[in-house]
Amino acid sequence: MSQDMTRGNPARLILLFALPLFVGNLFQQLYNMADTLIVGRALGAQALAAVGCTGSLSFLILGFAQGLTSGFSVVLAQRTGARDAEGVRRSYGCAILLTGLATLLITPAAVALCGPLLELLRTPADILPQAQAYISIIFGGMFASLLFNLLGNTLRALGDSRTPLYFLVAASVVNVVLDILLITRFSMGVQGAALATVAAQLVSGGLCLWYIGRRFPQLKLSPRHFLPGPAEVWAHLRIGLPMAFQTCLISIGTLILQAAVNGLGADAVAAFTAGNRLEGVFTMPLVSFGTTMATYTAQNYGAQDYRRIALGLRQCLTMALGYSVAAAAVSIGLGRQLAGLFLPGQAEVARLAHIYLIMVGIGYCSLAVLYICRFSLQGLGRGAVPTAAGVVEMAMRMVAALLLTAPFGMAGACSAAPLAWTASAIPLAVALWREVRILLGRAQTRPQAAAR
Repeated sequence: MSQDMTRGNPARLILLFALPLFVGNLFQQLYNMADTLIVGRALGAQALAAVGCTGSLSFLILGFAQGLTSGFSVVLAQRTGARDAEGVRRSYGCAILLTGLATLLITPAAVALCGPLLELLRTPADILPQAQAYISIIFGGMFASLLFNLLGNTLRALGDSRTPLYFLVAASVVNVVLDILLITRFSMGVQGAALATVAAQLVSGGLCLWYIGRRFPQLKLSPRHFLPGPAEVWAHLRIGLPMAFQTCLISIGTLILQAAVNGLGADAVAAFTAGNRLEGVFTMPLVSFGTTMATYTAQNYGAQDYRRIALGLRQCLTMALGYSVAAAAVSIGLGRQLAGLFLPGQAEVARLAHIYLIMVGIGYCSLAVLYICRFSLQGLGRGAVPTAAGVVEMAMRMVAALLLTAPFGMAGACSAAPLAWTASAIPLAVALWREVRILLGRAQTRPQAAAR
C-alpha cells in the first residue's frame, strides 16, 4: 500500500517508511553475506578473497546504473506529491525506456572489460581467475539487478516501502538455497555464488513487475508513455545523471583503495571483505533513513510544504545520530568476534577485520549526516552539491590508498571511510542548511499548504 508522506506526523511516517527499508536492505546484505559465509566456509580464504575483491568494481558499474534509477524515482515522487497523475505515468514510462537503454549499453562493455580492470586493480594472481569468473556472471546478469532497482524505487517513490521488502525476503531465501545447492552440491565454485545472486535478483524484480501490474492501475501505460519528448527525458537525466556520476566518483576512490588493499595480500583482502560486509549491516539503518528522506522531501517539495521538510529533517537527524552512537559501540566492542564468523580459526584475518570495524565505527555519525543530507538534496532535485561531495569522498579515499596504506598497513587503508564520510558530510550539511533556509523563505511569501 502506498503512503502519502505529505500528511501525518513526520517522525512516525519516517520511522514506518524506514523500517521496511532497513529490513529490506538487511536482506539485500544477506545476498552478500550468504556468498561470503558459504564461499568462505566451503571454498576457503582464496575464494572469499576472489569474491570480495570484485566488490568495488561491481559498485562502479552497477552503482552508476542504479544511481540513474534512483534519480528517475525522484521525479516520480515529486509528481506524486503534486498529485500529477499523468505526470507520474510519463515519468514511469520514461524511466523504463532510459533504464533499458542503459542496460543495453553498459552490460557488454562491463563483461568485456572486467578482466583488464581486475588486473589494473592489482588483483593477486592466485585469485584473479576466480574473481573474473564471478564478476563476469554478475555483470552479465545486470538486467536483473536494474529491473528490481527500477521497480523497487518506483514503489518507494509512491510511498510503498513494504512490498519491496517482502520480495527481497523471498529473493534472499532463493539466494541462500541456490548458494548451498550450486556451491556444495554441484561444485560450481564462485560461479555458483554469482548465478545464485543473479537468480535471486531476477525473482525480486519479477515479483515487483507482477505486483505493480496488479495493484497500481495508475501506472498502466499506453504506447505514448514510451515516447517521451526531449523535455521529459531531460527532466529525468537532470537528476539521474548526477546521482549516477556521484556513485561512480565514490566507487573510483573505492577501486583505488581496493588496489591498495590487494597489495597487502590475501589475508588483508579477506579481512577487508569480511569487515565490509559487517559494516554494510551496521550502516543499513542509516541508508534506510537516507532513502526515506529522498521520498519524504520529494513528495513534500511537490506539495510545496516547505516547513514540513524542515521538521522532518530535524527529527530524522536526531534518530539517525542516536543509532550511530549505539552502532559504533557494537562495531568497536564486538568486531573481532563478529569477524570470526566468516572464517573460523583464521585469527589473523579476524584481527585485521577488527581494525577495519574500529576505524569505520568512528565515522558512523558522519555517515548519518552524509546520507540524510545527500538524499534530502537529491529529493529536492539538487544534484550539483552531492556530486561535488562525491568528488571530495573520492579524493579522501585516494589519499588513504596512496599515502596512508603503505606506512600504516590495514589501519591506513581502513581510515579511508571515516575520512571520506566526514569530508563529504560537511559541504552536504552546509548546502542543505542553505537550501532549507531558502525554502522557508518561500513559505513566508506564499500561502502555506493546507493543514496536514
